[in-house]
Amino acid sequence: AVLLSCVLSALGCGLLVATHALWPDLRSRARRLLLFLSLADLLSAASYFYGALRDFAGPSWDCVLQGALSSFANTSSFFWTVAIALYLYLSIVRAARGPRADSLFWAFHAVSWGVPLAITVAAVALNKIGYDASDVSVGWCWVDLEAEDRLLWLLLTGKLWEMLAYVTLPVLYLLVRKHINRAHQALSEYRPICEARQPQPCASAAVADKKLVLIPLIFICLRVWSTVRFVLTLCGSPLVQNPVLVLLHGIGNTFQGGANCIMFVLGTRAIRKRLFALCRCCPQPSAPSPAGPPKAPTSSKLGDSRGSHSDAVHP
Repeated sequence: AVLLSCVLSALGCGLLVATHALWPDLRSRARRLLLFLSLADLLSAASYFYGALRDFAGPSWDCVLQGALSSFANTSSFFWTVAIALYLYLSIVRAARGPRADSLFWAFHAVSWGVPLAITVAAVALNKIGYDASDVSVGWCWVDLEAEDRLLWLLLTGKLWEMLAYVTLPVLYLLVRKHINRAHQALSEYRPICEARQPQPCASAAVADKKLVLIPLIFICLRVWSTVRFVLTLCGSPLVQNPVLVLLHGIGNTFQGGANCIMFVLGTRAIRKRLFALCRCCPQPSAPSPAGPPKAPTSSKLGDSRGSHSDAVHP
């Protein structure tokens, strides 16, 4: 199940990247941030796939490599997820536009790639990444639980940023939703937005409102299981190896890319229509022609065939 979740997440990230490459008119600033989040989730899914497939039984060089890659990608994913929420808050509530928004992107890159990279390099240099007996993972390597200051590195390489995201994401999205609701109420004083003649704006607002609720909710539902096992490990509880918790932890940590694909590709009508149109335009195999030379139409039916061809070309 964990390996399947990794594959689905990687496919979802690939689809997000493909839609960004295929349709330049959809490359908004928010979707550019989503692209970088997808790249981080893709690297995370690949490293988790290797770790779950190997199911390490002890320390090794590829255990350290896999643990370093997953720590970097996972932490970067947290930062990019919060960056998207922060960008939506600043652009919608604070009306950040133009050069100010461009400077935000440089800051997002510096923090979302730079901080995880610095932490990961420091952890590897100090020999903090290694075998963890799957007590805080699902077969893959992370922080060596034999290290004396393991709690510090467990927090720095993921858990601290994950728990901060639990608080930051709901707050930012609630502020955005509150601002949108106020704007709708102010607009309704002059022009009702849910009139019977104009159902489209109301439907669009309802979809956007649902997504603002789903984004932090899905993130927390996927990630909370790893936090539960983290707390159980610190408490020394035997429940840390509960099969249901282990399964939920494995799927939750690896399916973030798939969840983002469902919300922002398959759950977005404009992109979904284009994907369906692209699938319909794929060349279909032509039926084999019947044996023997084609028969020429008789003179009595020639006029009818020409008329039919003309009707087919010009309906």
